[in-house]
Amino acid sequence: MPTEKNTDGFIPPHGGYRSLITFQKAEIIYDGTVYFCNKNFGKYDRTKEQMVQAARSGKQNIAEASMASATSKESEIKLTNVAKASLEELMLDYEDFLRTKKSAKWERNGRLSKRFDELNRTPNANYDTFKKAIEHDDPAISANFMICLVNVTIYLLKRQIQTLEKDFLKEGGLRERMTRARINARNKK
Repeated sequence: MPTEKNTDGFIPPHGGYRSLITFQKAEIIYDGTVYFCNKNFGKYDRTKEQMVQAARSGKQNIAEASMASATSKESEIKLTNVAKASLEELMLDYEDFLRTKKSAKWERNGRLSKRFDELNRTPNANYDTFKKAIEHDDPAISANFMICLVNVTIYLLKRQIQTLEKDFLKEGGLRERMTRARINARNKK
């Protein structure tokens, strides 16, 4: 979805969430989580449902935040934080999976963790970039890989929230923009 622009008024450009790296990574996380859960949990397992919903919430809240930014910086910040919280929940589920299966969580400087770092630097990465690891026969490799991807996305969402905060302090919210626009319109008469 392209960014919606209002060049004559006080509503800032908004939308364009598909171009956000956080959204792109959250989409990969969602698709990977659906694959992982279908492969490793029974059809009626509640954990499967919870994990897929947490992954979906991460992705959807990034999109909703981007669209809400037109009229509410507060909503944009809150929804971006909800996306981050949903992904934190998902990461715990992957960690629980590893722990209950007696599988080790990768060390940060381990060989496979470094391989993730290499793949993660791929420009315009998509599901196919990570498919071999996400769909690996060993569920411990898949879970660890997903943890790495979720960790990176959470980090990026934290940075995104910091940027939103700075932008709000610099530009203000809708009411301030409305007041400035009204004063400017009056001054032009």
